[in-house]
Amino acid sequence: MIRRISTKWLLAVLASVVVPFVGFAWYIDIRLADRLSNDLVSFYLLSFAANLAERVDDELAERRLDIDLWVNDPMVATSLGEEPRESAFRLEERFDRFVRRSDSFDLLLVIDGEGSCVVCNGVDMHGLPLPPETLVRILDWEFAEEEWFRRASAGEATLVDHHISSLLFAEPELLRAEPPSGLPDERDYAVGIAEPVFAFDHPEEVIGVVYGLLNWSVIQSDILDASRPDTFDGLIGSQFYSTSYAWLWKSDGNSIIGHDDRTLYGEKVNGERVDLQVLVDAALSSNWDMYPEYTFKGVRKHAAFKHCASPEDGGLGWVLGIGIDNSDIYATVNELHRILVNASVLVLVVVIVWTVFIARRTTQPILALQKHTQRVADGDLDARLEVQSHDELGQLAQAFNRMTAEISESRERLVQAEKEAAWREMARQIAHEIKNPLTPIGLSVNLLRRARDERSEDFDAILDRTLELIGRQVENMRQIAQNFYLFAGQHLSEPRVVDPRELVDEVCALNAAWADELGVETRIEGRADSIHVDPTEFRRVLINLVTNAFEAMPDGGTLEVRLGNEDGRVRMEIRDSGPGIAEEVRQRLFEPYFTTRTSGTGLGLAICKRVIDELGGEIRIEAVPDGEGTGTVVVLLLPRAEGS
Repeated sequence: MIRRISTKWLLAVLASVVVPFVGFAWYIDIRLADRLSNDLVSFYLLSFAANLAERVDDELAERRLDIDLWVNDPMVATSLGEEPRESAFRLEERFDRFVRRSDSFDLLLVIDGEGSCVVCNGVDMHGLPLPPETLVRILDWEFAEEEWFRRASAGEATLVDHHISSLLFAEPELLRAEPPSGLPDERDYAVGIAEPVFAFDHPEEVIGVVYGLLNWSVIQSDILDASRPDTFDGLIGSQFYSTSYAWLWKSDGNSIIGHDDRTLYGEKVNGERVDLQVLVDAALSSNWDMYPEYTFKGVRKHAAFKHCASPEDGGLGWVLGIGIDNSDIYATVNELHRILVNASVLVLVVVIVWTVFIARRTTQPILALQKHTQRVADGDLDARLEVQSHDELGQLAQAFNRMTAEISESRERLVQAEKEAAWREMARQIAHEIKNPLTPIGLSVNLLRRARDERSEDFDAILDRTLELIGRQVENMRQIAQNFYLFAGQHLSEPRVVDPRELVDEVCALNAAWADELGVETRIEGRADSIHVDPTEFRRVLINLVTNAFEAMPDGGTLEVRLGNEDGRVRMEIRDSGPGIAEEVRQRLFEPYFTTRTSGTGLGLAICKRVIDELGGEIRIEAVPDGEGTGTVVVLLLPRAEGS
């Protein structure tokens, strides 16, 4: 039984590489001269033509889908509404990001029903700002006079064939073509895509148009220039069939819009420069076929063509062609024979020798790594490998040594960091929890001092009430300390069935002095079923929420607490009349240490959520419904006590 890795490696390489390679080389050498004929070339050319035409259609369909997605974007319809300013500004930023990411569109416009541009991207595909004169020209353009706009306004998705857009290039001298080549730049050309925007409430009503200007380089460079037959390259070699290239004509089969020679853009196939009427006739006589063998610039060629999707199928009916020189077809047979014979012998020798050498060299470090890995797994973090080379295995040994050293150091740092983090967290929570009882104590003492200074007749009653409040709050702080002492999760007192209205009344009474100080009116409405909670913990939740509400109303207001039942649960709402909280802020308020105030630790609401979650309930923060003023609503949903 074969157990050594080196032996298995050698046998596997011989079985998977050498034997198939020798067999393949023999088959190609014997059969290629017969198979590599005109029929085979025609088959490949037809296949490539069909594949490229499909790629062109897919690319155009994908870009139309991009425009269609923008058409269905709610912000586009909003920008065409009565108050589009903010939506248009945000949409322009999104357009800029899309143009940079897509690397396909020069322009992306939203045009209203009157033919005026509402939103336009401000940067090009490279992230550079569009020239100010271009933006002014776009904003001043009368799109209502464009045929594609009229068709799109009538509800018809429209394509604008290969052209140089006057929106980008007002004058010919602005084009990107530069000496010394003098060749036209495919980036100067574009295809327009116009899609109607329908009103949400009236789907049959067109309220505007989304227009995208697809840069022609997406077709020319990314598809046509990259269209050398991969099968030929893999079979013969990249130095052969170098004459193969693809081209694109308009639907008339006579106007060149894509070619390896950019100077042929706009030329007629049957014109003086090309003079191939036979190709025009062939392209118009069939949807997919071989061209007759022809001569171009003194060279005999084979070529195939395929029509792209018609306008009825969402395309422009372009004619895609691909061809190669006849000399390339047959010049490779002899070269191929020599390459295959030499390669077969060389591969066989090199693979065997090299495999044996590498197998032996590789297995030794692997065995050492296995041994030291087992030591680390057993807890020995002092295990180190001896580095014997500078290749990947040597780097692996170095990485292993660094890993074990870092693990050892990290273990010590982690233990220390966890201890420090735990103490910091504990300190922050204790500080936050103690702050809440101190607030009513301070306010009550101030009230008592004012009563004494004013020699109030109710001074004795206020004194008794203040002392009673201070006593309760001191007791609360003592319980807080005990809670953190029992941080492992045990409760200070056993949960019991309580009336939520009683707890609400108690918390509001505790904060009555603060409410008078702020000028806040407190209203408690409704009753609810009993709940099974730890009264101390739940009272702390209510104190925290009421405190947040008071801090949101420094100039006075109204605090409403509404109790009721909803879907078998107790529902409690705490509503203030403060300025409210933004949506993006509300989503983060329950995160530890997140706060919108300049003071505080940001733990209050996180603690509230933990307590409510442990009770099997739910807590969320909402905005006051439209039409009911400003403010914030905190909703608590808790399970009812059994039997209530």
